[in-house]
Amino acid sequence: MGSGPLNKELTDEEKSEIQQIFSEEIVPKLKKLDARLGMISCEFAGPQYANWMVQFKSRGDDFEIVDFEYDEKAAGIDLDL
Repeated sequence: MGSGPLNKELTDEEKSEIQQIFSEEIVPKLKKLDARLGMISCEFAGPQYANWMVQFKSRGDDFEIVDFEYDEKAAGIDLDL
């Protein structure tokens, strides 16, 4: 894998894996922070996704991933504030 070119695409399986971890681990933190929308690094799903970003938005009491974007300069953020 590695950092890959800018036109690298995630497979449906990779997107599904990221979405599952996002729902289980990130959504509770976003709720705690009263987040509504934003972008975060996918580093939470493993170092192989550190250069991928997810754009999310709230939807009722839950959150949904709106888009995936590759960013060579992506950086993780600690949501455990």
